[in-house]
Amino acid sequence: MAGTPGTAGTPEAGGPEAYGPEAGGPEASGQADGPGQADGPGQADGPGPGPDGSERVAAAAPEEERLARAALTRLVEPGDETVGRWLRELGPVALRRALCGAGKPPPGASEERLAGCRLRAERLDPAADLATVAARGGRFVCPGDLEWPGQLDDLGDARPVGLWVRGRPSLRMWALRSVAVVGARACSDYGAHVAATLGAGLAERGWVVVSGAAHGVDGAAHRGALAAAGATVAVLASGVDVPYPRGHAELIERIAEQGLLLGELPPGAHPTRGRFVLRNRVIAALTRGTVVVEAQYRSGSLVTARRALKLGRHTMGVPGPVTSGLSAGVHELLRGEAVLVTDADEVAELVGGIGDLAPARQGPLVERDLLDPVTARVLEALSAQGGSDGREVARDSGTSCEEALSRLYELLALGFVERHGDRWELARPAHRNGATRRGGPQIWGNRVKGLRR
Repeated sequence: MAGTPGTAGTPEAGGPEAYGPEAGGPEASGQADGPGQADGPGQADGPGPGPDGSERVAAAAPEEERLARAALTRLVEPGDETVGRWLRELGPVALRRALCGAGKPPPGASEERLAGCRLRAERLDPAADLATVAARGGRFVCPGDLEWPGQLDDLGDARPVGLWVRGRPSLRMWALRSVAVVGARACSDYGAHVAATLGAGLAERGWVVVSGAAHGVDGAAHRGALAAAGATVAVLASGVDVPYPRGHAELIERIAEQGLLLGELPPGAHPTRGRFVLRNRVIAALTRGTVVVEAQYRSGSLVTARRALKLGRHTMGVPGPVTSGLSAGVHELLRGEAVLVTDADEVAELVGGIGDLAPARQGPLVERDLLDPVTARVLEALSAQGGSDGREVARDSGTSCEEALSRLYELLALGFVERHGDRWELARPAHRNGATRRGGPQIWGNRVKGLRR
């Protein structure tokens, strides 16, 4: 199965060196990306608190620790910083026992919290949860596994206890070069088009598109990446075996087959309003940058963007009509520290490495742009009403008669003008039947003295 511990830590495979400080990677947090690295000379690389107070883990989480972390995903809610502090201080095995009433309560734990955990513990069976996900082609990834994305450690005590994952690729490898595309659920046709175009464009440039599989912008971004035969990751606010929203069941299964599904909640868990908000911090931390496409003032997408800002990730927004409430939140974000982007090239330029530059922007090129300045001046001197003789052209263009005549014959050969006796006239773009004039330009796009060319 792809994504199992092995070569994930090598630079050639896109290891921690590929995820530099400017991208908010492990170097930016001051923590080692991935296990198997000692915290200092003469110190063992095993579980337990390190010298900086952070939890130190081995290259592969022991089975007892893995079971304990799987149990904790059912005992506590995601993103609880108090639980994260207890986990850092006590370790997963001791914390599980403490919350289930088999050990000394964690410091500061209220009786109400402990009572709630004991109720949940009555249905606790982490081995069955692991087997359920394994039967769906999934796994449980813990801090300390080589597949664990080191950038999630930037969340501190709000770091996930572990991640339930479905899909063959390595989560850590895919997260190294990923961008989040998020936005309104009730998006407009414009928002859906922009999100799908961004998803396809980023996929074609080798970026992994991360979103939440929700209606609207999220679903459009996933579909765009899949349509381009690209990589996409869906971060769910439910168990990875519970497709939500129900209308996206087929899309979520396609992502599981072609990409990755991940979530903090155990099998069978259903989403709640609070879990959606907490899910957004994982999207922000996992990726190099977040792009917001349409968001109202009270939008969960803005929560993702602001968390990305706090984590030092790139935060971007796609502008919309100033009359649209769906773009009001994005515009407010752009007035702050977010960067305006309009396509995948601009996103890749911002989050990518040196050399990932967006192409230069310029208007359309028309035939008249290719004329040298003197010839263009002679063309402009021709009257749009009835034409001009050579002397009038020379006078109006500021050239000699000989020079004007030479330039007029050049324009005649290019199809810009016609000669009728002693007079020169602007050529008609097409005959009456609509056919293109033989030998003349097919696209004119010029306006000379009021006559559209």
